[in-house]
This record gives sequence, structure tokens and C-alpha cells, in this order.
Amino acid sequence: MGFGLIKAAAGGVLFLAASAVSASAGAPAPAPLAIEHPIYLSVWLETPVDRPAAQVWARVGKYCDLAEWLRASCTITSGKDGELGAVRSLGIGGGGNTIDEILVGKTDMSYTYTQPVRVGQPYILYHGTLEVKPVTATTSKIIYSLVWDGSTLADDAARERNKTQRSTTFKNASLNMKALAEGRPMPPAAPPAGPAPAAPPAR
Repeated sequence: MGFGLIKAAAGGVLFLAASAVSASAGAPAPAPLAIEHPIYLSVWLETPVDRPAAQVWARVGKYCDLAEWLRASCTITSGKDGELGAVRSLGIGGGGNTIDEILVGKTDMSYTYTQPVRVGQPYILYHGTLEVKPVTATTSKIIYSLVWDGSTLADDAARERNKTQRSTTFKNASLNMKALAEGRPMPPAAPPAGPAPAAPPAR
């Protein structure tokens, strides 16, 4: 009888496996990627702060606190500041251009955001995360990380320039947060980049 039960159980396992293979074989193939060959780039920045983590987060961690440390305008246009699904609209550098960002993840001392899909523009899967982590009872570090698809840029040189620009922007933002959390004035804003030099005439 014991052998019969084992045999029956084994038969059931074989039946389930066969059913799974059959279902898999009949499933439709996934749709092709919208961007066929993505090239994911990332930035990881750590900035030490001479203050406890909870104190740092209380000073710079609200979803629209970046209006101060990124030197941008910020308005919550949907949802509630700090809650999943909240949308902030940023104005950076004048000119009336805005960037919308959706809060898609959070912990007690971190949040992650992305940007929406736009008609006629490739979706580069841009995500950013701001986090404060304790180091000791009286010190902490600000971590800013970014991930995005750089495959829509022309070549490796353009991707490197894009990565350098993002790194510089958020390193400056992290230093601003550090200053605010430590009770100091933010460093002076970097002067705006001038126009690119004209290409020499063809010879």
C-alpha cells in the first residue's frame, strides 16, 4: 500500500509537470521591448553628515524639500507629500519647463521616484532614490542613487557626458543637504554652463 501511495503521488507530480509544460508551450510570447537594446547607467553618491540620521531626514527628506536643496520650484500636483503615488512638479532653471516625478517607493528614511511616459519620447526608465542611513548614534550618510537607460543617446561619449552631468547635479544637491542638516548655509550655486564652443570650420 505504501508503494501504491508513492507511485500515485509520483504520477501526480508528473501530471502537474506535464500540465505546466503544456500551459507554458501554449502561452503567448512576450511583446518585444520598446527599446530593443537598453544600456542601463547608474550613479551612486554617498555624503557623510555630522548629524543623526533621523535629524537629517527630518530636515531634507520631505518629497518637496528638494525645492531648497536642488534650488528648484516644487509643487505637489497629485496625492499627498510623502505618500506613495504623490506627484511633484519641478521647475528648474526658469523658462517655464517642468518635470513631473511620481513617488513609487518609500521607507522610514528613503524614497524612490520615477518620471512618467511622454508621448513621442522614449521611456528611459529613470529612477532616483534618496536615502539617509545611520553610521553611528550621532552621524549618518546621505545616499543618492540613479538608474536610467542611456541607449537613446548617440554613443558612449554622449552617455559618459550625461552620466557626469547627473553626477555633478546630485553631488551638489547632496552637499546642499549636508549643509542644511548641519545647520550651515548651502554652498554658492554653480554658475550656469555657457554655450558649447563653436566647431572649427571645415578645412
